[in-house]
Amino acid sequence: MEQSLINRIVEAALMAANQPLTLAQLHGLFSLDDPAPEGSVEQALETLREACADRGVELVELASGFRFQVKADVHQWVARLWTERQTKYTRATRETLALIAYRQPITRGEIEQVRGVAVNSNIIKALEEREWIRVVGHRDVPGKPALFGTTKGFLDYFGLKRLDELPPLSELKDIGELEPQLQFEPEAAAALPVGDMPEADLPEADEASGLQEPIAVDETPDAPEDADLDDVDVDEDTAPMTEDDDAETASSEQTQ
Repeated sequence: MEQSLINRIVEAALMAANQPLTLAQLHGLFSLDDPAPEGSVEQALETLREACADRGVELVELASGFRFQVKADVHQWVARLWTERQTKYTRATRETLALIAYRQPITRGEIEQVRGVAVNSNIIKALEEREWIRVVGHRDVPGKPALFGTTKGFLDYFGLKRLDELPPLSELKDIGELEPQLQFEPEAAAALPVGDMPEADLPEADEASGLQEPIAVDETPDAPEDADLDDVDVDEDTAPMTEDDDAETASSEQTQ
């Protein structure tokens, strides 16, 4: 089988697939009766990668395999094809995802300890439904809390092959830089159109620190306006005078 035909077969498969293809899947395109020569599929991938130098797409290897994706320099124009409304991630969602990505495996309690506030259950649920995070185990402590980690889908979405390709934390001045696609390398930002989850009604984080500040709560709430005075301790010297008190006082004055 000629190398040019192998190149076309691999290219067509990558174009037709709706998800990244592994090297094993690409080798599986060829039958045992007419297998591709050793190293020919790898050569085809390299040829296709070089052929994309002056094109609007590029061939990249991700955690789940190989795929063609739009280049960063033309992404802003191509993105106009997706007309659905894009909602923003909440700051709490970005912070939670960042903590899981950089400190995995991590428990929900540890996330709350770092952020200083409780983690909304909807955030964890939404990230799991998006298949960006998953339970990778349980910590060996009382209660056996779940340990969360990222998935291959997370790496694929952000154009990464391995976790060590995440930008160093020192390069992220603010967690807000994770919007809309973590702002990794320019070529990674164009990997896929953004599909954001709805913004929840959660308090905003402190802009300087990038972490949510705890909400101050008054531990001695005011009594309701319609509270029964019998349930409230009132100083007799300052208590308001009632109609019965007026009658009693008038009777006392007449007696005197």
